[in-house]
Order: sequence, then C-alpha cells, then structure tokens
Amino acid sequence: MLLVTGGAGFIGSNIVASLNEAGRADVAVNDVLGSGGKWHNLASRQLADFVPAADLLRWLEGRKLDAVLHMGAISSTTATDGDAVMESNFGLSLRLLDWCTATRTPFIYASSAATYGDGAAGFADDWSPSALKRLKPLNLYGFSKQAFDLAVAERAARKDKLPPQWVGLKFFNVFGPNEYHKGEMMSLVAKRFDDAKAGAPIRLFKSYRSGIADGEQKRDFVYVDDAVAVVRFLMETPSVSGIFNVGTGKARSFRDLMLALFAALGQEPKIEYIDMPPAIRDSYQYFTQADVSGLRRAGFAADFTTLEEGVRRYVSGYLNRADRYR
Repeated sequence: MLLVTGGAGFIGSNIVASLNEAGRADVAVNDVLGSGGKWHNLASRQLADFVPAADLLRWLEGRKLDAVLHMGAISSTTATDGDAVMESNFGLSLRLLDWCTATRTPFIYASSAATYGDGAAGFADDWSPSALKRLKPLNLYGFSKQAFDLAVAERAARKDKLPPQWVGLKFFNVFGPNEYHKGEMMSLVAKRFDDAKAGAPIRLFKSYRSGIADGEQKRDFVYVDDAVAVVRFLMETPSVSGIFNVGTGKARSFRDLMLALFAALGQEPKIEYIDMPPAIRDSYQYFTQADVSGLRRAGFAADFTTLEEGVRRYVSGYLNRADRYR
C-alpha cells in the first residue's frame, strides 16, 4: 500500500490519478476535505483507505507501506498563523520522516520554490546545509518548507539514520486540473479562464523594475503532468535521494501565459496592466527559473511540456468542459 498525504489536493490528487491509471488501487489518502467541494478531486479515484488528518499517526502504527508521498501542507503564501503552518509543514513532516526512518519506508515530500525567496541566492538545488542556510524565504510558507529541508539535510550531512530513500521536491509554478479549491493560490490560467472565454480583458500587474516591461515578470510554469512524472520516476528509482527542483528550467512571462490562454481559446488577446498593490511591491518576485541539472543527473530524462502545450491541454481537456476535474 502507498500513502499520499494531501492526496485530495492539487498535486496529490493528480498523483493518485496517475497511480490508479497505472493499475494501482492500493493507495491510501490522508487529507482534510472540508466543505468546499475538494472531494471532487477524488471523485473518479479508487482508494484503499481515507485517513482523516487527526488519525494519521495512529493509522500508521503497525503499518507496512511501499512508500509515503507527503504532499500535504498549508500551502498558502499569504498564511499568517505561524503555529498552524509550522505544525503542519514542519512538525508533522518530521514525525513522518521519523516513522519512515524507523520502518525503512521510502519518503518523498513536497518542498517548494518559495524557499528561494527573491532569488538573490540563485535557484540551484544544492541541498548542503551551508547552501540552504543562504536562502531567505519571503513568506511563512517558504520558511516552513525551508526549515524542514534544512532539518533533513542536516541529518544527511551528519550521516544520521534516514529512510532508504528520501527526496524533497521544490515545485515551481505548477498548474493544471484539480487546483480549483486553492482560491487565490490557483494558477492565473485557472483564475482568468472564465474572463478570457467571455471576452473580458485580462489584467496583469505593471512592472516597477527598470528594464522589465509590464507583464514581463517571469516564472517557471510547469504543467502538473510533469510534476507527477518526476514523482513517478523517483518512486521507480529508489537509489536516488536528495532535494531537487521541479520546473521546466525555462522562465516565461505572465504575458506569455495569458497569450497561451487566448490562443488555446482561439481568441484575440485582450490584456490590460494595472497597478501592483503597494503592500507587495517590495517583496514581489520578478524572476524564477528552476535549475534542473540535479534532476537530470539523477536520471530524469523526459522532456518538459512547453508552456503553450500545457495551457492547451489544460484548456481543452479540463477548463473548457462541463466537468473540469481529472
């Protein structure tokens, strides 16, 4: 049996879908469904068990699992409850790491590109403790992920006991089906699709940095199928451990993203530029780009989906249908 924490969430539910499609029905999901319709992400899935958040550690007692895929987290970059975020993203992660160490269970967990902060220290996935300590996350979410990365890396550096395979994945800007419960944390494709389809103009932030045009702020946008492919590759390559970036390695602008959306709809682009709220101007990221050389050295050789093709698949396969769920 496999356990996917956060298995009803965005990346987690796509992992569950991929495992089911590969013939695995022995997948247990741990998550909090709430009352916002998050259950739709699992409506087409076959589960071996569903584990409520409060029951997870008790459920694990005496279990033998093939792997723990720890995708669960408070992932909002605007979260402000430090105690809740650290308990979810750091404390629980440590307890799962300890359980996997004790039971010799492979452990693959979601880190985040938010650990890189404004990018001043670069985007190389060097997981030595000294390199990780140079990173300065800009928000509580990034800090919590950074704290766990560092805790794992310190154990590895000291040659402490760890699971037979341990992997942290620094996901960059992932987009695709089943992200609809994320509200403001949804990708811009999902947030702006209905407006674009209705012929309304899409609004992007103006630039406040010399040499960067309005809408040309860049991110490493990665289609969710590629993120899942990395997880599946690592599950099938138990000799690989470490912390790796998950992105395309090619930054693209928000303007490019919206042009891809209009193209997928077969419509002429309508883009307007608006003022960026003063509260975020000083901490706004103008550029992120994954260095994927570590992942390539580990043996992941698959091509990443282009921005245009990812948006096209998302629009035609999900957003432009009555049932948008995978």
